Amino acid sequence: MRQVAQLKSLQNVLEEELERLKRLLKMGYELKVVWLPNSSSSLSGEVKGETIYVYEEDLDKALETLRHEFLDYAISRIIEPYKQVANSLILILNKNAYEKKERLIEALCKFLQ
Repeated sequence: MRQVAQLKSLQNVLEEELERLKRLLKMGYELKVVWLPNSSSSLSGEVKGETIYVYEEDLDKALETLRHEFLDYAISRIIEPYKQVANSLILILNKNAYEKKERLIEALCKFLQ
């Protein structure tokens, strides 16, 4: 019974910290945190959708992981439009280069006949 109370207590600490982070950065209001202690996980935590999962068993490490994942989420949201523009530009350049290459190959094939 004590272990269940401790788990709820640690979950509450993480929830309070997440609310503090939201207020400080004025973003991420859609996020929630779930503490799933798992010593066999290769990850300390991750964001899936709008949920931050924290796998660290130790409270201090769990808090550090929560902060890390929150900041990673916040920064990723900020840079996402730039990534989309860059990826679109790369697609256009690749298509253009492919079309030029194909025209050159066609011209060379006619030249070699």
